[in-house]
Amino acid sequence: MILESGLVQEEEERYVLTSPLPPLAIPATLHDSLMARLDRLSTVKTVAQLGAVIGRTFAYELLQAVAPLDEALLQHGLQHLVAAELVYQRGLPPQSIYMFKHALIQDTGYQSLLRSTRQYYHQRIAQVLEAQFAETVETQPELLAHHYTEAGLPEQAVLYWQRAGQRARQRSAHVEVIQHVTQGLALLETLSKTPEHLQQSLTLSITLGNALSVTKGMAALEVEQAYTRARALCQQVGETPQRFRALYGLWSFYNGRAMHQTAQELGEQLLRLAKAQQDPTALLTAYWALGGTLFFLGDLVPAHAHLTQGLALAGAQQVRVIGFSILLYEAFALWILGYPEQAKTTMTEALTHAQTSAHHISMAITLIHAALLHLWHQEWQAVQQCAERAMVLSTEQDFAHWMALSTLARGWALAGQGYGDDSIAQMRQGVVQYRATGAQVGLPHHLAPLAEAYGNNGQPAEGLAVLAEAMTLMEATNEHMWEAELYRLKGELLQHVISEVQQEELTAEECFQRALAVARHQQAKSWELRAAISLARLWQRQGKRAEAHELLAPIYGWFTEGFDTADLQEAKALLEKLKG
Repeated sequence: MILESGLVQEEEERYVLTSPLPPLAIPATLHDSLMARLDRLSTVKTVAQLGAVIGRTFAYELLQAVAPLDEALLQHGLQHLVAAELVYQRGLPPQSIYMFKHALIQDTGYQSLLRSTRQYYHQRIAQVLEAQFAETVETQPELLAHHYTEAGLPEQAVLYWQRAGQRARQRSAHVEVIQHVTQGLALLETLSKTPEHLQQSLTLSITLGNALSVTKGMAALEVEQAYTRARALCQQVGETPQRFRALYGLWSFYNGRAMHQTAQELGEQLLRLAKAQQDPTALLTAYWALGGTLFFLGDLVPAHAHLTQGLALAGAQQVRVIGFSILLYEAFALWILGYPEQAKTTMTEALTHAQTSAHHISMAITLIHAALLHLWHQEWQAVQQCAERAMVLSTEQDFAHWMALSTLARGWALAGQGYGDDSIAQMRQGVVQYRATGAQVGLPHHLAPLAEAYGNNGQPAEGLAVLAEAMTLMEATNEHMWEAELYRLKGELLQHVISEVQQEELTAEECFQRALAVARHQQAKSWELRAAISLARLWQRQGKRAEAHELLAPIYGWFTEGFDTADLQEAKALLEKLKG
């Protein structure tokens, strides 16, 4: 600043004052210094101010279109700013791009304008973009949204925040979606509650709920708030197809929280609404929602019926729309019902769809569910591969819910490969992360491998404590799909913490009997097979070989596929020993 003041001159590679510095020649703050420099560049100050309104980086083409200067004055002003090292230049006009050397320089130029002038410039920039820069309007609607917001024109701004949110969603940029949509909703709060504004609020609330469920997890309280607001807006707007989306968002939240009774009520509402609308995609989604809830409640046969009806409606595009969930839970249902090969085929189909889509969230979800199916097949390397791929995706995209589950799944893989302490630490970390998202769904099952890992690590008492927690959760949420397996594992662990006396042995046996009864009631053949193997081994040790064979042979004989799976191979080997 002193160099520019003319109070010094260069003599023999040094600067010499030509007169004493006047009072207050040295500014008190950096902001004052920058302001003083701009004031001394009064002939080009307007150029700097207008560039600052455009942004930290601005193109010559846009600046020329909005500047109230002829081309000669504009170029002179830019050259002066570059020479003063306030901005950098890249390229030659009209393709040149300029960038303020520091954000504080831009901020100083911006703040030096009167508020009314700033608003005028923002409005002018937005209007020029609309009129002359169609590609920018299409690819960067958030720029117009920003300028209309700062111009004090909320109605125009809301339209562009909505477009920006939609475009970000198409790119799976969910954090950006939240930022854009939140801006739009805040502006709508300042406007009158006209039908048009209510409809915009409804659309933005649903978009926000979807993005929050991806980033924070479907059970996050913010998700419930967004969809609750959307449902209330539906009542104000009147009959609208978006009511289905609002209800589905709430179903997803209550499903994630393992509030299955409420989720079932919402699932039934969705099915009635979809039938009334005669919308195939809505009907497919409703079958998935109700089928998924019934699955967790342990009503396996009706759950499978709903999922099958949904799949009958599903073309490939519709499957992508609902994130493959119906295929994933159909694979789970098939495995539990006793069809492991069909389950693998269905999961492979889901993975194929996910790989051909451009949706990171669909891929992460599918990988986690594939890991769980591999867990049931005891294919530990495959579990680890799916878990680690899901971890990479979830880290890159900030998917909190699926990051927690991928951490859990990696723990399952380590446990299956004999890494006791490491697997326990990994699973415990995953459980903590999962609970931090507010999620409860599936937690009884997710705790089961942790309990089993404790048992295999010589810590059966710790395993029983984990199972007690899982069973408490099961009763609190009515999530009975995993009940048979929880009782079977309890029976296994009890045999390692109690003395081998008849009365205590019966306690373990009662657990196996309870597991068998539950599995038979649910027609869950795979859980029944596991429970029968555990009870048959117990009877074998007690010398009841005939009873053990009589118990295990019919359930093994029921199966028609999957004879290379670990459970069926174990059953076959045990039957041969019992027969011998």
